[in-house]
Amino acid sequence: MNGKLIVFEGIEGGGKTTQIQRTCQWLRDQLGSSAPAILTTKEPGGTTLGRSLRKILLDSRSEEPIAPTAELLLFASDRAQHVETFLKPHLKQGAIILCDRFTDSTIAYQGFGRGLDKDLIQQLNHIATAGLESDLTLWFDLEVEKGLARTQTRGEMDRMEKADLAFHQRVNQGFCELADQASDRIIRIDANLSLEQVSAQIQSILKQYLLKWGFTFPA
Repeated sequence: MNGKLIVFEGIEGGGKTTQIQRTCQWLRDQLGSSAPAILTTKEPGGTTLGRSLRKILLDSRSEEPIAPTAELLLFASDRAQHVETFLKPHLKQGAIILCDRFTDSTIAYQGFGRGLDKDLIQQLNHIATAGLESDLTLWFDLEVEKGLARTQTRGEMDRMEKADLAFHQRVNQGFCELADQASDRIIRIDANLSLEQVSAQIQSILKQYLLKWGFTFPA
């Protein structure tokens, strides 16, 4: 595949969604008219099927609790559809894709957070992605309490955001361990800083990687 998949990961309230939009515009400005397509997407919800699954997975008003294993399989279904109908076709065309969450989130949330078998999750991730991995993952490292406080200011919290503090602390520990295990792929972003400071970190890292990947910046 000729394109690049750049994933934004981290706990709730880290500012990923805002930074993806800012990064998308920055990349378009930096690379100029010769740039490949620069696209944004998310999991769950990057396809028509995914949007239906996202509503099921994140609706906090559902009367029937979602069992952890069912939750895991729904996320895997969303990912399989996303990879086959969106990610792979656009990467093959040379696009730079900025994706809000990917496989690391499943390990952190369903593995560390829910306590499901991590080997099983790795197998499901491999099936759902057909081996596709990110070229770069930006991990938004943030104090758990600070992140949850941010979510409370955005209006109604979704089902994942409403989980207890211990759950989110386990998820955060999962991201910490994943970053240690895959330091060649996962780069830490200090998400405790201001909006502009976080953007500056992202831009500095991306410029290094884009040059390494052979992209050029107009004078």
